[in-house]
Amino acid sequence: MLRLSKKTEYALMAVKYMAVNQNGKCITVKEIADTYGISFQLLAKLMQQLVRNGIIESQQGTKGGYRLNKSADSILLLDIINAIEENYGLTDCMESEIPENGCARANCCTIRDPLAKVQNKINRIFSETTIGQIL
Repeated sequence: MLRLSKKTEYALMAVKYMAVNQNGKCITVKEIADTYGISFQLLAKLMQQLVRNGIIESQQGTKGGYRLNKSADSILLLDIINAIEENYGLTDCMESEIPENGCARANCCTIRDPLAKVQNKINRIFSETTIGQIL
């Protein structure tokens, strides 16, 4: 079953929270963590990953925190998922363009290609859906 990790769920929640509550000000990790009962340390690491991937930006100082790097209507769910997930796919072999990498049944597998089509449809939905659409 395709399931996003808790880390990705938290990242999606944080970005959505910022989209709803930002109103020109920075949002702190503590504010989001307290609102949702998420570990401060874990959320801080996720926010750093989102900064590295250009989804949010950080601001230092007394009124510092995080803010969206662009409008909520421009932030794709797939961008957030890709920023956080290491292994995202229906099967392990979806991670590699070369199915033989790590798969003992690559030469006789009958499901990789059909599942790849399903994975492509899922990716298309995530790449067509923005944070703004889930507000």
